[in-house]
Amino acid sequence: MSSLDVSLALAGPNRKPEAGQGTSSAQKGDAAAGGEKDVDTEHLFGFTEGADAGEKGQQEVVVDTVGRIGKRRSDAGPSTYRAFNTRLGYQFDPIDRLSIEVSAFGDVRRVRNILDLDDKSAGSFDGVGIDVKYQLLKGSADQPVGVALEVRPRFARVLPIEGRGADIFDIETLLALDVQIVPKKLWYGTNVSFEPAVGRERGTKDGYRSSTFLWSNALVGEVAPDTFLGPEVRYLRGYEGAFLNRLESEAVTVGPALHHRFTEKAWVTLAYAAQVWGRDTDPGLKGRASGLNQFERHNLRIKFGMEF
Repeated sequence: MSSLDVSLALAGPNRKPEAGQGTSSAQKGDAAAGGEKDVDTEHLFGFTEGADAGEKGQQEVVVDTVGRIGKRRSDAGPSTYRAFNTRLGYQFDPIDRLSIEVSAFGDVRRVRNILDLDDKSAGSFDGVGIDVKYQLLKGSADQPVGVALEVRPRFARVLPIEGRGADIFDIETLLALDVQIVPKKLWYGTNVSFEPAVGRERGTKDGYRSSTFLWSNALVGEVAPDTFLGPEVRYLRGYEGAFLNRLESEAVTVGPALHHRFTEKAWVTLAYAAQVWGRDTDPGLKGRASGLNQFERHNLRIKFGMEF
């Protein structure tokens, strides 16, 4: 009989071993597996938003750049349309399942020989915004569905397509749902969003009214430890008018989404989307491929975050 067995026998049946005593390696492995951290789906899907919203006291800094590349040329010869919008955000969670994020935006673009757009090379501060997200239902291995509602009011200083100075207020409302198809291995995420925008171009009396409807879907699986990869499909509709008044363009984009967690606190998400179908409703563009009045041929997203 070992000294530990003797001491436990003398102490009686209710005596528990001290930390580090009497626990086999198999028991430690079981405890570690039972306490394994769930995968955070918030940034898992590329352009699609996951339903997770964090726990009370969590904080996060995010740098999020979205590139929009390629539109219909105006005349023969080379053309360029590249617009990159970068967001620097700070997120905190005052209570469980509620996250609040404040952000500042910057815009850099180069436009040459693009239909209905002035040539331009510029970079500028592009306003501020706030995201409020509440997780209505949290997913787990036992209950695999997560649901969240997010509202994103924003003040912008640059027209998103033309790049001219403006004062614009928009507010996106987004419903996010994700499903853990295979526990900790395979997820499906989907978003439905509506984003109206109103404002005025600076230096003119021209008003600005637009709205966008989005339905996005992604399926990602773990391909290596802490690395997730899969396809993403989005359907977009752009309207003139703040309440889906007159359809101007629609498009379908397809591409891969990659998420990798470097450490428990640091992660990166990469996504690419190419327009595979679309149309513009302008009679002058009838029969022309792609919906390029409101959308671009290619989208690229690079998002990096640090939790603390």
